[in-house]
Amino acid sequence: MALPKRDGARPLFRVFLLTSGYMVVEAVGGWLTNSLALLADAGHMLTDVAALALALGAMWMCERSAPPEKTYGYYRLEILAALLNAVILIVISLAIIYEAYERVQQPPQVRGREMMLIALGGLLVNGLGAAFLHRARHQSLNMRGAFLHVLSDGLGSIGALVAGGLIWARGWYLADPAISFMTAGLIIVCAWRLLKEAVNILMEATPAHIDIAGVERAIRSVPGIRDVHDLHVWTITSGKDALSAHVILADDHVSPKDVLHGIRVRLREAYGIEHVTIQIETPDFEEEEIHF
Repeated sequence: MALPKRDGARPLFRVFLLTSGYMVVEAVGGWLTNSLALLADAGHMLTDVAALALALGAMWMCERSAPPEKTYGYYRLEILAALLNAVILIVISLAIIYEAYERVQQPPQVRGREMMLIALGGLLVNGLGAAFLHRARHQSLNMRGAFLHVLSDGLGSIGALVAGGLIWARGWYLADPAISFMTAGLIIVCAWRLLKEAVNILMEATPAHIDIAGVERAIRSVPGIRDVHDLHVWTITSGKDALSAHVILADDHVSPKDVLHGIRVRLREAYGIEHVTIQIETPDFEEEEIHF
C-alpha cells in the first residue's frame, strides 16, 4: 500500500518505524531489569505502533473518492481513529496504575543503571518522533492523536529515567511505581481532552471555536434578510466545518442571489466556513422550525 499523499504522512511513517524498533528494545530491557516503568513504556509504545498504523490507515482511506452510499466520503475515519487512540491511551494508563498499586505493596528489586540507559534511548527516539510530527500536529485531530501518543510516550521515558536514577543512586525501589502513577495520570488528562473533542465532532456539536450567536448575527446583518432559523454548524472532520440554515427574505423584491452571495462572503471571512447550505424562504412561505 502506497503512503497517503497528504502532508504529514511521510513523517508519520518515519515515526512508526522508529517506534516499532525501539518498542522491542524497551520490552526486552524492562524484562531484564524487572522495571515496571520500562515495561509500561514498552506497552505504551505498542499502543503507539497501533495508533500510528491506525492514523496512517485513516489518512489513506480519506483520500479515496466518496462512493454513492457515503456522500461525505471517509473523512470521519480520522475522527474515529483519534477517538480509538484516546480510549487506548486511557485503558493502558489505568492498567499501569493498577500494576503500580500492586508494586507499592511489595516493591521488587529493579536494576536502576540499565533502566536509565534504556529509558534514555527511548527518550531520544520519542524526541525525534515528536520533532517529526510537531509541525503536522495541527492539521487534523487524527494527527494530534498520533502526536499525543508519541509525546506521552516521551513522558514515560522521562519517568523511567528519573525512577532509574533514584533507584541507582538511593536504592529507592518505590520510585518505579511512583513515577508510573504520575506518568499514567498525565496521559489520562491529555487523552481525555482528545476523547472529548472527538466525541463532540461525532455528536455534531457546534465547534468550540465557533460562536453560534455570532454566526446568526452575521447572517442577519446581510441586507434583505428578515429572520434566520434552523441554524446548525458542525464539523465534518478536522478543519472542515459545515453550516446549514433557513433564511426568510424581507420581501418579495429581494434578490435571493445577492442574499446567498452575501451570506457566503460573511461566513467565509468571519469564520472560515466554506461548506454552506442555505434554504431561502419568502415572507408568504416560512417552513416550520424543526427542534432537535
